[in-house]
Amino acid sequence: MASRDRQGAKPRQTNRSKRAPRRGTAASGTKLARGGGSAARRRGPRKSRFGVASNRRRFGIGRMLLVLALVSAGVKLVVVQGFEASALSEQADDQLLTKTTIPAQRGSILDSEGRVLAFSSESRKLYANPKLLDQQQRESDNPEALSGPEKKREIAAYIDKVTNGRVSERETLRALFSDEQFLYFGSLIDPAVAREIHDKYPQIGTEYRAVRQYPAGSVGAGIVGSASWRKGKNKILGNVGLESSLDGTLSGEDGLRISHTARISTGLVIPGTKRTIRPAEPGSDVRLTVDSDLQFVLDRKLDSYVRDVGAEGGSAVVLDSRTGEVRALANSDLSADPSQGSRASRHLSNQAVTTPYEPGSVNKIITAAGAIEHGIMRPDSVLRVPSKIEMGGATVRDAWQHGTLPLTFTGVLAKSSNVGTLMTAKRLGKDRFGELVKKFGLGSETGIALPGESSGVVPPTKQWSDTRFANLPIGQGLSMTVLQMAGMYQAIANDGVRIPPRVVDSTIGPDGQEHQRSAPQGVRVVSERTADTVKNMLRAVVQDERGQRGTAPRAALAGYQVSGKTGTAQQPDPECDCYSNSQHWATFAGMLPADNPRYVIGIMIDDPDRGKLTAAPLFHDVAADLTRRYDIPLSGEPAPEMTLRVR
Repeated sequence: MASRDRQGAKPRQTNRSKRAPRRGTAASGTKLARGGGSAARRRGPRKSRFGVASNRRRFGIGRMLLVLALVSAGVKLVVVQGFEASALSEQADDQLLTKTTIPAQRGSILDSEGRVLAFSSESRKLYANPKLLDQQQRESDNPEALSGPEKKREIAAYIDKVTNGRVSERETLRALFSDEQFLYFGSLIDPAVAREIHDKYPQIGTEYRAVRQYPAGSVGAGIVGSASWRKGKNKILGNVGLESSLDGTLSGEDGLRISHTARISTGLVIPGTKRTIRPAEPGSDVRLTVDSDLQFVLDRKLDSYVRDVGAEGGSAVVLDSRTGEVRALANSDLSADPSQGSRASRHLSNQAVTTPYEPGSVNKIITAAGAIEHGIMRPDSVLRVPSKIEMGGATVRDAWQHGTLPLTFTGVLAKSSNVGTLMTAKRLGKDRFGELVKKFGLGSETGIALPGESSGVVPPTKQWSDTRFANLPIGQGLSMTVLQMAGMYQAIANDGVRIPPRVVDSTIGPDGQEHQRSAPQGVRVVSERTADTVKNMLRAVVQDERGQRGTAPRAALAGYQVSGKTGTAQQPDPECDCYSNSQHWATFAGMLPADNPRYVIGIMIDDPDRGKLTAAPLFHDVAADLTRRYDIPLSGEPAPEMTLRVR
């Protein structure tokens, strides 16, 4: 077998021997170089291993990124669920919370007798969303439902009926048929009526409003001022007067209420979720020193007198001579109703406090007080008064023609002699005169609670030339308010102590406790003896004896001693930068009764007709009312006749 195989059988070739030799390799039967086969086998597998390594690198990087992403997500999850959980929870809650301000009840303003001059009441304002109303009518499943226009007409007719025309059918239709997304309409209405409308027609919303009421109308309006609802603040705020200056006292502190809403878009409140976080604290009531009955009389008498004398206007004030309390303070033509809110503000200016003027001869009280205080003059001192005086190049004359007159110092004051006053002022001197000007309160605000107070104008002492000093003692070249003028005479009436005027007596807190305002500190102007002497000299101003007549006998009041002083001052003319010969201020300041002063009255009349340059008759009328209203006893004896001119 073996032999046959070797001899008869063809030798077997493998498949390898039949393959064509590869390019670059030895032919069959040729001996390969050592190691050559091994090298040929390594070329294929080496390329494959290089690709696998690259894939493994990419896979490793991807796995690393994935791990980092998972770690980052885990960290964020820990932060959110751990550190930020509370804040995020609060933010989520806030999206479902409705915060509502609880308006504080504004305090009332009362007069000295407790009569209400201002208070707040509650009302409602209607609002609607016309477009939403149309949409609701279109989407209604009720086959009997009215169409949009018909529904609006029905609502308008109902609102007109239940409000008795306060919100008319016409204005409601105009609102409901408008293209606005949201709007308020109609006048303010009673909360009960508003609730009735909303219950029947939920499409009509109602919003809280507070209304400021002034039961006395324009009486004391210049003092009280006005306040009105501010939409942006959702509360009543003062505009002018005490309503403005005492706004913090009257306003109180608003409260806060929160509630959860089921759907933000509709704002539906989840029942039982309303909570009061902070209750509202009502404002305090304010009691004034003003007597509203006297204020009513002063308002009317001032208006009437201004018309009678053809004046441009006027102001008047009544002070308690012992305390400086304002009992009444009036400005003419103050007809604006403070209930009109901000629209009335520009008509409620308080000129008796805000608008200074040149006082004229009422200012001679400073020279009189200084001369008595420093022993320069006595009431019966006689001065030979010429018809004119030269000071610093200026010539000053008296208001009436005369030759040289032998006047007592009382006569100089009672007859209002400019020349005699300046003769005395020269002896008093600029420094002492200037010191008294400050003590009498000129050039400084009184500190009364009313806003916009003017300090008046007093030129600095160092600017007082001889020419300027020729004007100041006779009430020209400086200015003051009616309140400041009355304060000067209050100091003389109160034994030489000036007490800054005040208009607020006390505040009454929400707990009902009344807190008195501290009385202002008094200022000693002159001694008690000087004040008493000057007060007695001023009685001669209203004296009406033949040959010894003062300048204002029409201010006298039967049965009472009266002390006072007239004044007439030229008004500046801006066109010529000089004083006008046709426009004047007429003033009067006095005290009642002179033997035991209870009240001081200050009056200014702006540019009365020629021949009516006096405020004395108005003083008489106001004084007469004071004696009746407060049962002021008659003077024990008539004022003694005083010598004004030596015969």
